[in-house]
Amino acid sequence: MDFRDKQAIYLQIAEHVSEQILLGHWSANEKIPSVRELAAELEVNPNTVMRTYEFLNQQGVIANKRGIGYFATDDAVDKIRTYRREQFLQNDLPLFFKNLTLLGIDLREIETRYDEYINAPTNAQ
Repeated sequence: MDFRDKQAIYLQIAEHVSEQILLGHWSANEKIPSVRELAAELEVNPNTVMRTYEFLNQQGVIANKRGIGYFATDDAVDKIRTYRREQFLQNDLPLFFKNLTLLGIDLREIETRYDEYINAPTNAQ
């Protein structure tokens, strides 16, 4: 995993874990990698992964079953989508609109390219 400088590592790991859940690699009520396993896989300090898991636990995305490990919650997908959607609308969308305006890109062009993206065989859902 390549880490970016502008965001805390534990939040970047939280994005990674969330993506694994959204992509269906880790399902609801399925055990996710232990703190040590994920730390070794990502080559980070286990304390960083622990901070990630604590953050995701507070968000209700994962739950700790004492003595067994961490599991994705029943509504993890909904919680992740709600959180990430809000982050996107607050942080990314204003920058996107600014760039559209500065570059003179019409919304119809965006719609056309979005349709092409959605209908591409590699992006079929």
